[in-house]
Amino acid sequence: MRIYYHPASTTSRPLMLFAAESGMDIEFKLVDIMGGEHCQPQFTGINPNRLVPVLEDGDFRLTESSAILKYLAEKSGSSAYPKELRQRARVNEVMDWVNTQFCRDVAYGLVYPQILPTQKRPSEELQRGTLSWSKERAREWMKVLDQSMIGPKKRYLCGDQITIADYFASAFVSLAEFIRCDFSPYPNLERWYNTMKALPSWNKVNEAFYGWAGSMKAAQFEAV
Repeated sequence: MRIYYHPASTTSRPLMLFAAESGMDIEFKLVDIMGGEHCQPQFTGINPNRLVPVLEDGDFRLTESSAILKYLAEKSGSSAYPKELRQRARVNEVMDWVNTQFCRDVAYGLVYPQILPTQKRPSEELQRGTLSWSKERAREWMKVLDQSMIGPKKRYLCGDQITIADYFASAFVSLAEFIRCDFSPYPNLERWYNTMKALPSWNKVNEAFYGWAGSMKAAQFEAV
């Protein structure tokens, strides 16, 4: 199997972390998205969406991080994607929630406009409005994650065992760390995130991401 990826990509890192923790033998092929390689014909022929990650397994090709993560877990027989109907439905629910509510307002509304030039709004007025709106929404989603999804008793998002929902969500929560959000008002979220960061492969998988964040340490961010 091969995965086209970038090591700092929010959607690539869950796959990298799951593969590393599971010991899966996968060829990771770098796509220089910072240099625009994903927009070149050689890659758009692979994924016309011009996005990473992309999985190739023989003659089968799959896009979208959440779908790929489920495929990897299913193919490897991982307990991180439970077979029991309701347990699996809960994992799917959390991943869909991250992919819609949390991703929309935290990633694309609050973080990316501040760290990616291509996502910055075309005027200062629009930029301020986007960040102000998204900041309030981000607070609400972090509160939901903290109080309703995790709560004081659960170790992971879907119970006491790690699932692919945890691998997926942790990459998006790391974006809040990038812009130096304060996690202290969300103690359950902070505890869960620290549990994920304690995984043996976390630091190596996120090395490029933290290097990128370090390169912007002098920047002033709007954060929650």
